[in-house]
Amino acid sequence: MITISLCMIVKNEEDVLARCLECIHDIADEIIIVDTGSEDSTKEIAKCYTEHIYDFPWIDDFAAARNFSFSKATMEYCMWLDADDILLEPDRINLLQLKQSLTPVPDVVMMKYNTSFDENGEPTFSYYRERLIRNHAGYQWEGAIHEAITPSGVVLHSEIAVTHRKTHPSDPDRNLRIFEKLLTNGIVLEPRQQFYYARELYYHERYEDAIHVLEHFLDEGKGWIENQIDACLHLSYCYKKEKKPEQALQALFRSFAFDIPRAEICCEIGHSFFYEEKYSLAAFWYERALRCKRNDKSGGFVSPDCYDYIPCMQLCVCHDRLGNATLAEIYNEQAGKCKPSSPAYLSNKEYFDRQHTKRK
Repeated sequence: MITISLCMIVKNEEDVLARCLECIHDIADEIIIVDTGSEDSTKEIAKCYTEHIYDFPWIDDFAAARNFSFSKATMEYCMWLDADDILLEPDRINLLQLKQSLTPVPDVVMMKYNTSFDENGEPTFSYYRERLIRNHAGYQWEGAIHEAITPSGVVLHSEIAVTHRKTHPSDPDRNLRIFEKLLTNGIVLEPRQQFYYARELYYHERYEDAIHVLEHFLDEGKGWIENQIDACLHLSYCYKKEKKPEQALQALFRSFAFDIPRAEICCEIGHSFFYEEKYSLAAFWYERALRCKRNDKSGGFVSPDCYDYIPCMQLCVCHDRLGNATLAEIYNEQAGKCKPSSPAYLSNKEYFDRQHTKRK
């Protein structure tokens, strides 16, 4: 059986910290809490679960804080969670089984990170993160924002998922503020940080600035493939906001230079043609999305609905408008198999039932 140090950095997390620690305290052999300046009862709550509580002055650098937390760990593996993360019961059980059966061979264990959900709680956005990292093996967090450890050595992908469940919004300007402080201080952003800086600009509706950074990031060609593909997607979003549909479409097609098509890209191309009422073209790209093979282990951001539910729903509408009622209903039923309680599926089903009644 391996041993695990849970390493967390926290600040003003009194509403979620106990929830997080309750689901992991009996699995972790050691809990390290690094507080970066809480003004609420965060540290008092942490004391109910561990004696290993440390203060670390916040210096606008997540990697520095995480590296400090890892430096206090004494077990074989370090595991990180954010305070608003939880392990659902099936994932708790699977993590305990992994802990009991994993020989100390893997250097890094990747786990799914589910961060967005539909009305039934099913993940609509997920990606793999490095979650268990061998201690004292030279691994270091890098990046002031969206910090990461580059997986290397023996890497194991697990189906265990960490679920990100916020109870209140975080500071929406924090990440952008840190990036722009770095730039003001003359720091040159490495490719991964450029990518995330551009996303922050997009979230803040600074579309022209985001386009400039994304184009530079793509032109340099030094980014990780999955980030380059996602950059094309966000570049398209920006051009759409700037009411430049041709450039938006070109940005999507640009992603094919990096790897085989992703369903997320195909759905967005389909949406572009659907918006222009070019339903045959839209249907072509939604059908292409259905043929894309989902690969969560690529490390990229995955929107599961783009691989089945969304293209089926859109194909239903496309074929209905093209006068292909039978095919439209078939695709609606396929969408219903993905999400039986979907309001859109149920509404379409009622529509087709009425059509059948009229024909009788």
